[in-house]
Amino acid sequence: MVDVGRKPDTERSAIARGEVRMRPETLALIQAGAMKKGDVLTVAQLAGVMGAKRTAELIPLCHPLPLTHIDVVITPDADLPGVQIIATVRTVGKTGVEMEALTAVSVAALTVYDMAKAVEKTMQIQNIRLVQKHGGLSGDVVNG
Repeated sequence: MVDVGRKPDTERSAIARGEVRMRPETLALIQAGAMKKGDVLTVAQLAGVMGAKRTAELIPLCHPLPLTHIDVVITPDADLPGVQIIATVRTVGKTGVEMEALTAVSVAALTVYDMAKAVEKTMQIQNIRLVQKHGGLSGDVVNG
């Protein structure tokens, strides 16, 4: 791991996004709450939060961080068709939370896939990316 011991604690945040593409019929079942495994959007939101909290256990060289805020929003998008996932993570610490935000999106997307795969195995998890990072020595990053 990188030694961050001499770095000052600062406020840090990151926002990541991703999508799960699916057939319109699958999206309609998710929105209607008709999946056999239950409420896909709520379970995926909780899974994303849990994923962010456990990032250091999943990614070998990530530092465990005291997260002060995690928000995962999953929005149905008929134009995709599928769901849009946005995760926002904050901390006050010596290193950033980009990996936590990316992990939250990834785990939420995998949960959507898991809960809906009985109906559609051809869903596509795509375009997982960091869109903003604030704080730290490297400064702010905005990817649109």
